[in-house]
Amino acid sequence: MYQSSKWQPTGSLETLTARAQMFARIRAFFATRNVLEVDTPCLSLGSISDPHIEVLETQNRFGRNATTYYLQTSPEYAMKRLLAAGMPSIYQLGKVFRAEEIGRRHSVEFTMLEWYRIGFDHWQLMTEIDQLLSELSGEQIECERLSYRDAFQRFLGCDPLTIGIHELQQLCHQHTEYGLQESDRDTLLELLFATVIEPNIGTEQPCFIHSYPASQAALARRQLEADGQETAARFELYWRGIELANGYYELTDADEQLTRMRSEMSEREQQAKSWRQADERLISALKHGFPDCAGVALGVDRLLMLLLNKQHIDEVLPFGGAYA
Repeated sequence: MYQSSKWQPTGSLETLTARAQMFARIRAFFATRNVLEVDTPCLSLGSISDPHIEVLETQNRFGRNATTYYLQTSPEYAMKRLLAAGMPSIYQLGKVFRAEEIGRRHSVEFTMLEWYRIGFDHWQLMTEIDQLLSELSGEQIECERLSYRDAFQRFLGCDPLTIGIHELQQLCHQHTEYGLQESDRDTLLELLFATVIEPNIGTEQPCFIHSYPASQAALARRQLEADGQETAARFELYWRGIELANGYYELTDADEQLTRMRSEMSEREQQAKSWRQADERLISALKHGFPDCAGVALGVDRLLMLLLNKQHIDEVLPFGGAYA
């Protein structure tokens, strides 16, 4: 709720100085690697198809017809259009927006660092993230790497790629008291991951979870494991109970990406979620030709929270979500 008396910043001046210094170190890190900074629009005529992320939108009512614009949840699509047009390795440090609850780790508006490295796969990108975290923390950091499959076997004693749906329902109910009526495998797996696995990883050193089920590939390529099981060439980074980053060995197949986009839009419809215009300019860019590359998005505010041992995201923002 708007309160005219709440004018002071939520972050201390010392913290906001540290924030500015971190931004400078991020830019210096990429400058030494010849990764070019880009600046894409916050507003777009098309948005993401992901059924799990809600988008803020606005309208320009100038003239006879109102035009709907979507605030970017990530600069991913626009940056990929730049890559398809011939840009080299690029990064962006800027604002993104998501229609979600405001809480200790969540803000409607937040700062994201996203970068794409031409010629990298997701393994090389994980190594570069180690280097970035070391630079920003002032300590040598080498993140643990744990496959999604190994994480389930370590903490739940099951193989998430082969477990039967009935056994998965029972396991989910055992740990969460939910799941017996749920028939979607990924929903059950995600609930178990969030409830049982997340609290147990990245407690001492950051942890990459990689090789997700192929059904959770999103915008990543698929890959074959040694036993023939298909997984997604993607990773997420966790540290002290916080999800920090999400990265892909990027999908370059336009037809496959269009199939996934339409499947996600169909899922949104089945869940009775509001319609929005999917940005199929990404498909056109992929058809034009897209370089072999890996990309990642990292939550800068959350990283600063961890580095400064802050408990609430508002403490590292000039003006937190409750008072902006």
